[in-house]
Amino acid sequence: MIKFELENGITNKEELRALVGEPSERAKNKVISHIDENCRNFLAMSPFLMMATSDSEGNCDSSPRGDAPGFVQVMDDQWLVIPERPGNKRLDSIMNILSNSRIGLIFLIPGLEETLRINGKATIMKDEKVLKTMHVGGKVPLLGIAVKVEECFIHCAKALKRSNLWDSESWPSKEVLPKPAKILAEHTNLPGMTEEKVAEGLRESYSKRMY
Repeated sequence: MIKFELENGITNKEELRALVGEPSERAKNKVISHIDENCRNFLAMSPFLMMATSDSEGNCDSSPRGDAPGFVQVMDDQWLVIPERPGNKRLDSIMNILSNSRIGLIFLIPGLEETLRINGKATIMKDEKVLKTMHVGGKVPLLGIAVKVEECFIHCAKALKRSNLWDSESWPSKEVLPKPAKILAEHTNLPGMTEEKVAEGLRESYSKRMY
């Protein structure tokens, strides 16, 4: 593989704007600072989001969250709560929030190419009264991520249109897809951690420890 060397990097806003130009009035004015009825409806139909966080030193992380449509609970026009379901206990997003409350969210609805972006400040909460309302099969999440909304706006469909994300005809066949178990086995590089053993562990986790 040829080593990449970065050249002609942009280092200031003036150079960037000279190249790209200015946003339209619609783009500048589309941001609201609360959860209105339109956003409530979007959140009620969304089963999936991407969560961006960073720690106090700026080290970034992006993490998916998914559940039944409406799994993110809107508390009022300023606050929403995301249930923290069982995972691998790395807690990357949670640890970041403890040192830096800034958070960015992108919500998707299958078949809809526009997305909803929400930015704000997050707090890790363990309010049992709220968390009990987010149970699945009687299993209550131990934690929730409460987000105070500061920015809320629709993001255009160009990225999803370019990618054909919702067009099943464009999807690669399952036979050529990357093998997560193989990747995990090679990345962890632990004694006895074969692709088959990782695959078995994933199957068990997906069938028995979803909630």
